[in-house]
Amino acid sequence: MRSLCSCLASIWLAVAPGAARACDLALALAVDVSGSVDHQEYRLQMDGLAQALRDPVISEALVRARARLMLVQWTGASRQRITIPWTAMESFDDVDALADRVAADPRIWRNYSTAIGEALSHTMAAFGQVADCDRHLIDLSGDGISNEGAPPAGLHPALRMAGITVNALAIEASEPDLTAYFFENVITGEGAFVVTAADFRDYPARIRRKLMREVTRASAGLRP
Repeated sequence: MRSLCSCLASIWLAVAPGAARACDLALALAVDVSGSVDHQEYRLQMDGLAQALRDPVISEALVRARARLMLVQWTGASRQRITIPWTAMESFDDVDALADRVAADPRIWRNYSTAIGEALSHTMAAFGQVADCDRHLIDLSGDGISNEGAPPAGLHPALRMAGITVNALAIEASEPDLTAYFFENVITGEGAFVVTAADFRDYPARIRRKLMREVTRASAGLRP
């Protein structure tokens, strides 16, 4: 399957006009590493995310869109870090290399609070580096409500002004109403949505579904 996708994408890239090959999507992957996430749950997130990036349909869509991706680890106020900077997805080798980096990304923090507003603010600031991309998207996953720092809903006007959409994955391991909270306080922008994972074991399947929805939409308008 990957071989067929690689062949088709290579043919498309060879014949596509220059305008169609511009960056169509800048996608920031923001991963919760707060104190409620243990070692095994962290691994489920990072391995699940890496596996999703390797999905043939997702990887082909990323290459077609010439997407740029970055990874952010976030927890309490003043504790957010870009651990993988913006990386261009111009080939399947690029996607595989990024998936390897995600799977190997060491955890930065372990025992801090949940500051979703601070995570959004820190991530938003990095989009100035990818201003030439058509769509700007933050993909935030978490297992709890914001309990420190700026309220996430307070960032919505600035995010909308910057043209950044925020989607979310709610991991309802200990917060059964987290999906509703994310709908009301976290997501913003045209077509923004929340995907629900029942627990961390459900995360790999749900992040794959979420990325599929995000990146295939991004590449749908590109000419084959």
